[in-house]
Amino acid sequence: MIPPKALKPTGAAERPTSPVPACVRALAAQLATLFETDQEIVERLNDAQHRLAAANERLWSGLAPDTFALIYQGVAPAGDSHIAKVMTAATGADGPGPQGAVLHALQDIHWQVHRAFCAYQSAGEERRQLAVDVGELSARLADALASAGYSPQQARSANVHQLADGTCPAAENEKRSWR
Repeated sequence: MIPPKALKPTGAAERPTSPVPACVRALAAQLATLFETDQEIVERLNDAQHRLAAANERLWSGLAPDTFALIYQGVAPAGDSHIAKVMTAATGADGPGPQGAVLHALQDIHWQVHRAFCAYQSAGEERRQLAVDVGELSARLADALASAGYSPQQARSANVHQLADGTCPAAENEKRSWR
């Protein structure tokens, strides 16, 4: 039998530890990696959400209800949105005219929204699939911890990073009334 090592957590009394079984360490390391992947996906979700909000802001912020009268009649205040500025600037230009400029700006915003929505949807689906993997791996880890003598409560509250490093406190010898 291998003697327990002493773990010295910051600000806490010494607690005995025993070596974490290799299978538990491997499962915990896989789970910790999945948690890091989840953080990356959340960053992508947040980025896509910000891009959607920015595109929406370009489209509607300050747009007066009668803005589109400017397209057809060349009159009416256009507000201070991105589209309104394009429409106001296009009224005096010798280019495609206000209709072409506005349609171009709307098309640009449409594709910004489309790309951001696709990125958000893709990241959301990845996160859903990751959740399934995390659930399956968590169940396997809980079973491995139970086999190593951990109680259900200890298995639920175990820190996967500590388990992966082999520094998780030892399982207490307690009756397992759950079996």
